[in-house]
Amino acid sequence: ENNSPKLRLAEDVERGLTCFPFLLCLCSSLAIGTTTGYRLFSLSSVEQLDQVHESNEIPDVYIVERLFSSSLVVVVSHAKPQQMNVYHFKKGTEICNYSYSGKIMSIRLNRQRLVVCLEESIYIHNIKDMKLLKTIMDTPPNTTGLCALSINHANSYLAYPGSATSGEIVLYDGNTLKTACTIPAHDGPLAALAFNSTGSKLASASEKGTVIRVFSIPGGQKLYEFRRGMKRYVNISSLVFSMDSQFLCASSNTETVHIFKLEHLTDSRPEEPPTWSGYMGKMFQAATNYLPAQVSGMMSQDRAFATVRLNISGQRNICALSTIQKLPRLLVTTSDGHLYIYNLDPQDGGECVLIKNHSLLGSGKMEENKENDLQPPVPQSYAATVARQSTVPSTSTMPGYSEDGGALRGEVIPEHEFATGPVCLDDENEFPPVSIRDP
Repeated sequence: ENNSPKLRLAEDVERGLTCFPFLLCLCSSLAIGTTTGYRLFSLSSVEQLDQVHESNEIPDVYIVERLFSSSLVVVVSHAKPQQMNVYHFKKGTEICNYSYSGKIMSIRLNRQRLVVCLEESIYIHNIKDMKLLKTIMDTPPNTTGLCALSINHANSYLAYPGSATSGEIVLYDGNTLKTACTIPAHDGPLAALAFNSTGSKLASASEKGTVIRVFSIPGGQKLYEFRRGMKRYVNISSLVFSMDSQFLCASSNTETVHIFKLEHLTDSRPEEPPTWSGYMGKMFQAATNYLPAQVSGMMSQDRAFATVRLNISGQRNICALSTIQKLPRLLVTTSDGHLYIYNLDPQDGGECVLIKNHSLLGSGKMEENKENDLQPPVPQSYAATVARQSTVPSTSTMPGYSEDGGALRGEVIPEHEFATGPVCLDDENEFPPVSIRDP
């Protein structure tokens, strides 16, 4: 099975479409909720978008979460916003359903944990038998259901807002069921959170949307700080790392998507030739030593490595970084039901090139984009760059993933982890318990 960070969008839009993409490192999957139910798609190539499943049993679906590329899917609808339904969609059977005291704002899951976020409480289930392990009560008001769960269940960390007025992050260990630390990430309230694929880094943005920060996990030390912009405040709706953690992508309600490169410049760089621009650069760098820390820090922050200019503005959208057909791609899903695929130059960055536009509102067939013929050809230098062997780690060697339920060699699993059996992602024996419970 393929594993990758998941991204989601929960928003009611015209025609009732809500998009929840989650992307895999070798192929890509997409789930959308509609007024009539939900659909699951598979993106095997840039040109090929196939509908793998459609369900019309539950109307007005606003949350769809699929466990990687398995048959397990979790659904919540506006008809019953306090109820979570877990299905085995290939068998067409319901595994279980849970009802909660309030509206479900968001759901996160990995191979060990299923997290249900309400406005003022969080429920943590053991995904092997759906047993409720922990209830975190009296959390700060969280009207958007903002939280993030590491997909690497060996580092099954959960991050959620620790305050409704400031940008404090609570880091919670989903395996030990204890708070790991709190991170004072921003001055204002949080708007976005995202873990990298191994659960060793956490990205955050505040409601201002001007600065994005990356912290080490579990220590909480600040590693990177990126400035998205200074001219206006925006609502960042999506943060996502690439699988190799080299890039971080941010999208918002504006027409620009930003991609940042996570690298530290060292003093071992070759000496620049004595040019006027180089001289002025050194003078500028020296001047920052005499400025207040807040000003000099803002001036030295890294800017976007690559960008995308969308032809829409004001709509909510989400982004993902994936490797498709051995090339790095940026995927952007908009709330009007379109999936845009761009080429990303991993060496030089710059403006990303649109290569495909798929419609999610049709029958699931591939939609040809007439504008594709107008796109300029990809430069040969870029093709030579991206043709080299991908640096994305193989799923067979990534820490924390195995088909025996997550137990790595030498890893000690807490006693509460042992359920009726390990997670088996095959169609004949996948999450067998079937029950109806109220937590």
